Amino acid sequence: MPEKFKVDGAAVRGLAELLGETGLTEIEYQVGDQRIRVVRASLPAPVSHYVPPPAPSAPPPPSEPLAPVIALVPSGEAVPSPMVGTVYLSAEPGKAPFVKAGDMVKKGDTLLIIEAMKVMNPIRAPRDGKIVEICVSDTKPVEFGEPLVILE
Repeated sequence: MPEKFKVDGAAVRGLAELLGETGLTEIEYQVGDQRIRVVRASLPAPVSHYVPPPAPSAPPPPSEPLAPVIALVPSGEAVPSPMVGTVYLSAEPGKAPFVKAGDMVKKGDTLLIIEAMKVMNPIRAPRDGKIVEICVSDTKPVEFGEPLVILE
């Protein structure tokens, strides 16, 4: 019969304190087949949406011709961050970014890298498409689910 897992309260408290000190939202510690995972509840990343103004109840009296207003709202699919970490847009500092707005990508192409716990994780294109917008900045932290790029 497998040995019962004993929880070390001091270790859990220490990991929780480490979350607060570093700003991370989760941390996992494993020794052998025993693993402790501490997750801090967080609010979902804010997503900006274009909300059109309410329609006026009556049109204004025509004093001057109105110029048309064009709102540019990126369309496409957001590629979300699969983890918490630090974003790198190029393979090395000073090198060209993996992708930029307007680039065409194929499924599996590297879009950027997220460093998590000293491991560099390439984030790949989920499908063929065109990069409409890069939503993150180089060397900045990202949260799980945060939009990284918009793929059209």
